[in-house]
Amino acid sequence: MNDELLADVWVAIGSPGFAGAAKAARAELLNRRFGADGWRYGHFVRGAIVPPSVAILEYEEAYRQYLRSSPALVEFLVGECGNVYDWSPANVYDDSYDQPHTEMNHYQDISVRRVIAELVDDPAWASVTDTPSELADLCDFTTGAVHSLPRARGFRGNGLLEIRGATSPGFVLNPAVVPVHDPALIVQSGDTTGWFLQEGCGHLSIEAFWQMSKVVEVRYDRFLALAPADRERPLEGM
Repeated sequence: MNDELLADVWVAIGSPGFAGAAKAARAELLNRRFGADGWRYGHFVRGAIVPPSVAILEYEEAYRQYLRSSPALVEFLVGECGNVYDWSPANVYDDSYDQPHTEMNHYQDISVRRVIAELVDDPAWASVTDTPSELADLCDFTTGAVHSLPRARGFRGNGLLEIRGATSPGFVLNPAVVPVHDPALIVQSGDTTGWFLQEGCGHLSIEAFWQMSKVVEVRYDRFLALAPADRERPLEGM
């Protein structure tokens, strides 16, 4: 076989599901098994496997449509909050969805910040006004702790909102609660064990789309280099 040609062929070998704090361990396992240049994540979107950088635009669009359809929620965010975060107040320093440095990925807070910043420039949302780029003492609604953090654009309040589970006042923005905005993105599966299927919109949420559309792709020459028995379970250990 022409391994040189097969090095340019990528094959989907399975759906890894939610990673959470296992993010680094999974990457280390896949690096050992296929080489750092031999695997990548993809998402099945509208009939094609696309990079995460493309799929995340659908995630953000869900937040855009959700917030634009809820002016009362927007008023709460811009009037009461100075910033939002997922699992750590330090999340506010991340502006990119590409997060190789983080213990866990966090996307919902970035999406919310981006949407609110857009509304600042939208004449239809006159109540969402520009705010100075400054450090502010923000009181965490969940813990009561005060953190000196950057104020997000358009957020003029003094609260710090955790967007997480039902114990957080930001649960309404949890990605398992935010519905997927396009029926073409809805993924169905026999698996009902994921946390994102147990709350909010279930399989109709943007989190369900993100996790259930995710696949691991591998260079085909690296896949064929596995022992035959290992090809039957290429994601074992994840």
